[in-house]
Amino acid sequence: MHLTRLTWLTRLVPPPAVPVDAAGDWGVPEAALGVRLPEDYRRLVETYGWGEFCDYLYLHTPFGSSPHNRVEWQRGPLGRDLLVWGATMDADRLCWLTDGEPRSWAVVVWGQDGEYETFAADATGFLADWTAGRTGSRILSDMEPDLAPWFTPSRPRVHRCLRLTEGPLDLPARLHVLREALAPTVDRGRWHSERGDDGQEHFATTDTDWLLTYDLARPHQIRVAFPPEDSEPVRRRLLDAVRLMGCEVRQLTTGTGIPLPSWDAAADDGGA
Repeated sequence: MHLTRLTWLTRLVPPPAVPVDAAGDWGVPEAALGVRLPEDYRRLVETYGWGEFCDYLYLHTPFGSSPHNRVEWQRGPLGRDLLVWGATMDADRLCWLTDGEPRSWAVVVWGQDGEYETFAADATGFLADWTAGRTGSRILSDMEPDLAPWFTPSRPRVHRCLRLTEGPLDLPARLHVLREALAPTVDRGRWHSERGDDGQEHFATTDTDWLLTYDLARPHQIRVAFPPEDSEPVRRRLLDAVRLMGCEVRQLTTGTGIPLPSWDAAADDGGA
């Protein structure tokens, strides 16, 4: 049954081409934890790796060296030991109630204020239900309506910002050209002013794992975060997109606004 749920989840949320911290000797963490981890979770980790569903639900794996990525026991509500396999951006924890066989473990959402909910689903089914808007949780935030869900692998990224000149196209047309030039892409959220002359559009490339924000304000700008090894294709494709938008790059900066004389001029300072 978990394979059917995983297939459903991958149709809802495209997995990364190269998952992070997704493989290793499962016997090592299982020996340390004292339990065998559920088969659906193993397949989930091998498919997605360490990362975030919709910048909100964090999937942890038992591999890698980061202290932020681990599966661990914690004393939970009502004095029960819970096995934590994920979290949320609000510091809620995603856990298993380890009663019975691993395939029958229920998912527990343990809120940061001590509140908790139990779901009769495995980890894969729980994530699929949440991304599809079918969870009905009183603790978790809902997916933003009308957005296609996405997954972001946790990995080092370089941040660049291209501040642009005005061009002959209006803002919606520019956004359309930009997304077409980088297609295929998936939405990652948005906001717009009441007059529609300001706002942000967040999206990602589904085949290369580049995260982008198009700021609609004047001067408008494109912000991008990408794996360091993709620097040259990102630069080339973004400059091609800017040309198709009928614009020019006025200034190149890091993610936090530090001006750069060239694309690879300095180590990135992080940011957006």
